[in-house]
Amino acid sequence: MALGKARLAGAASVVVAIGFVGVVTLGTYAASGAPERSGELSLSSGTVPAQYRQQIQKWGSYCPEISAPMLAAQLYQESGFDPSAKSPAKAYGMAQFLEGTWATYGTDGDGDGKRDIWNAFDAIASAAAYDCALAKDVAQVPGDRQANMLAAYNAGPYAVISHGGVPPYSETRGYVKNIQSLAKSFTAPPNPGVQLALSKEAAGAIYFAQSKLGIDYMWGGTGQTWEDGRFDCSGLTQAAFRSVGIELPRVANDQWYSGPHPSRDQLRPGDLVFFANDLEDPRTIHHVGLYVGGGYMIDAPHTGAKVRYDTINQRDYIGATRVTPDGAAALPVRNKNDGTITASQKPAKS
Repeated sequence: MALGKARLAGAASVVVAIGFVGVVTLGTYAASGAPERSGELSLSSGTVPAQYRQQIQKWGSYCPEISAPMLAAQLYQESGFDPSAKSPAKAYGMAQFLEGTWATYGTDGDGDGKRDIWNAFDAIASAAAYDCALAKDVAQVPGDRQANMLAAYNAGPYAVISHGGVPPYSETRGYVKNIQSLAKSFTAPPNPGVQLALSKEAAGAIYFAQSKLGIDYMWGGTGQTWEDGRFDCSGLTQAAFRSVGIELPRVANDQWYSGPHPSRDQLRPGDLVFFANDLEDPRTIHHVGLYVGGGYMIDAPHTGAKVRYDTINQRDYIGATRVTPDGAAALPVRNKNDGTITASQKPAKS
């Protein structure tokens, strides 16, 4: 949706020796690290590029109807945090504003005296300002205030007012659910000691991955017949979760947002584990594996290797994700050419 549119190995012997049940018992969950704590709902560490974290946290409290994780979810869906994003609909910048809407809601987020649609800090501030303006428009409507605001973003304030809440449009209800589900991936747990719910699909995903041990790696491989059943890292994890009815995005740095992020001491078998070139920037995630417990994962590591067990104790480990059906379903499908979400998921013009 564009802002401004109103509808808008050594491990193998260990695992074999202790068996899957033992692996589950030894599981020592890993994840994203210490959260940022500057608002009622804080951003989970590693979920937004470090240079934008403070700004999103700040503007995420601009009005009561929004939060830093929700704002991050919108910006991620709009552009993947790319300040230079440009869509065929002539929506520009990290927040994907149309020029006409920017003229009204553009905000000087970095205090330089300018309102620049291509400036990431201005875009973050403007996204919050636009959300809060919509929230004000529907403030008298009963029900969940954030849901009503998101519905106004998608369907327009009049639709929310006339229906007395989220209108009965499948697109609008889907948008509200998706953003609120996706926001959970950006939210730091309020209490680090609270355990996340275990994945019901974990055992099936691990079973699938174990059945592929020893298969050759193939760059871009998704296990298709014409690929001789070969995988790359994210192709393997995508296929593993598809086998249990969960559709993940194709690439690792999008799979990162398919659920909440457990801390390392909470890691459980079935969690996805990720590795990045810059531990402060999730856009640099380059590898993903499926955690099986005991500090090990099943992964398809690189050209010349086979699907195998590897340790997760690597210096480029950025964290983990506990995949949920709602989290996976909320992720945008991106245009391969410009990175924006496909037209079928973008809100129509009002």
